[in-house]
Amino acid sequence: MNRPRKVKAGRGLLDRMEARPRKDGLVTYRYRPVNGKPINLGTDRTAAIQKVLDMLGMGDNLGTIARLWDQYRDTADWKHLAESTHTDYTQASTPLLSVFGEMRAQDIRATDIARYLRVERTNAPVRANREVALLSNLINLAIERGEAETNPCRQVRRNREQPRSVAPAQATLARFTAWLAKQTPQRAIICLAAEYASMAGNRKIEFLDLSWPQIDRSAGVIRTFRAKQRGAKRGTIVEEVEITPRLSDLLDRISAAHADQARECLYLFPNRFGNAYTQKGFKSMWGKLMNAAIEGKVIPAEERFTFHDLRAYYATTHKSERGALPDLHGNPATTARVYDRNKVVKRKAL
Repeated sequence: MNRPRKVKAGRGLLDRMEARPRKDGLVTYRYRPVNGKPINLGTDRTAAIQKVLDMLGMGDNLGTIARLWDQYRDTADWKHLAESTHTDYTQASTPLLSVFGEMRAQDIRATDIARYLRVERTNAPVRANREVALLSNLINLAIERGEAETNPCRQVRRNREQPRSVAPAQATLARFTAWLAKQTPQRAIICLAAEYASMAGNRKIEFLDLSWPQIDRSAGVIRTFRAKQRGAKRGTIVEEVEITPRLSDLLDRISAAHADQARECLYLFPNRFGNAYTQKGFKSMWGKLMNAAIEGKVIPAEERFTFHDLRAYYATTHKSERGALPDLHGNPATTARVYDRNKVVKRKAL
């Protein structure tokens, strides 16, 4: 009968851990469970010990929110989220961990979450809602692992969110883009992206990496993949945006802008290195330009608008000019509720 091999712990290692020198001078750590195959722990000694402690349920930080955040990013649930959600949750983790990072999931109470929403993050109520959504996911993971019994996030009312109700005025948008077009060549690219969003209505995530092969002049359409689709529909819904005369003129100006900079680029709206903008990089650039426009009195502070408002501008203008809202969302009611910002409702009398 084969007996389990006895492995002596190396210096400073836990029982049943072993260190195996490699030819490149590094050391690989492994853990050999009883009657089981060796588990590779990597080359970081401290991290290897922590992994073994976690497997044995002996880790000092077992069940803490900081540890759950690390574990959550290795789960199937995380892998099924969109990249935009990954970015959003990563940003949300910074303020969340500064408050709850060292707390164990089982020790968090509904009153702690309510204080976080109403007091700790009173200046950012909408972001606080997103952060608590992440916290709820982490506590659910703790429940699945037997490290908590209930999720107190479900017992607390979220902060009230007031949806934006005003689309940029046509004159305001025209002043802003005219000013932006006269700035540096790179700022002019942002201007062209803003014009495209106001004409085509795509989300940033759908067109920041828009490339010339997606422009089909012969068919008269621009093809993009609709974002924010779940399950089997993700990455499979193709939107064909009609190339109208105004949009065709914009495409010509984009091509001319590339020629003026003496560069051939795959993307319509590249950054200064010729690559597609990341959402974070584009958002940062947009914020700086909007601040500069307000400081330069190009547009008044009360008329400030977000880039996402351009999608609402498109939907609102589309309804005014064509008599119906465009197909922007899988649920038409969502398009009407979120993007229709018409202030005049027309109807017929009997």
